[in-house]
Amino acid sequence: MKESLKKRNSAQRYKVILDELEKKRYVTVQDFSQTLGVSEVTIRKDLKDLEKRNMLLRSHGGASPLSSLISDRHIDEKEKIMVDEKIRIAEAATRLLNKNDRIIIASGTTLLFFARKISMTESLMVITPSVKVSLTLCYYPNVEIIQLGGDMRKSSASVIGTYTEQFLEGLMCNKLFIGVDGIGIEFGLTTSNIGEAHLNHCMLNAAKEVIVLADSSKFGKQGFGKICDIERVHHIITDKNAPQNIIQIIRDKGIEVTLV
Repeated sequence: MKESLKKRNSAQRYKVILDELEKKRYVTVQDFSQTLGVSEVTIRKDLKDLEKRNMLLRSHGGASPLSSLISDRHIDEKEKIMVDEKIRIAEAATRLLNKNDRIIIASGTTLLFFARKISMTESLMVITPSVKVSLTLCYYPNVEIIQLGGDMRKSSASVIGTYTEQFLEGLMCNKLFIGVDGIGIEFGLTTSNIGEAHLNHCMLNAAKEVIVLADSSKFGKQGFGKICDIERVHHIITDKNAPQNIIQIIRDKGIEVTLV
């Protein structure tokens, strides 16, 4: 009798855990312990069991839903997703630009929306691996563009590789505007392509301030290539549908978050 009760309670805990992950995208062991009224040791065992059943992704301090794993998609496909949110994020990002800024604009659809929204008439220098960003800004007489060269990654219409990375060595820009495929507390910033992740890491070293432009669907997601830990970021601009529990954890780390 006790054994069947124990199994039933485990099953009930599993349902609560999976339901919470789908709603919040990331929940800590401590959160689960308080919600379910059991020890953190019990929660860790539950998470381990659920991970063995391929029902979630376990991390040191919590868990994410299995649906958080992402795959690579073409930029033309991603450009049609969450358009209104990306436009608001792009408009907010343009307000961070100053005269004579030297900025890096990474690749990605939200960065492309950002480039389209740049309307300042003062001098601006842009370094980018994105062909689409360069083509967008080339009609602005006040914008000086440095198009990075390298191996063309067709799915993102941008360049990656050793030559691209070497060009960034020794540079120091005011700001890096970067897009990601995933933002997680444990995993940090990630993208679906390891080559792009490495290039983004090089961009981080060439900028004083790191500004992430990412819609709410990116939170709690995890890509194959890690860019950096979340603590490396200075500012995140996202939409108001971003999970509040993750946003609060990020703010508690001293990172500025703008919700639009």
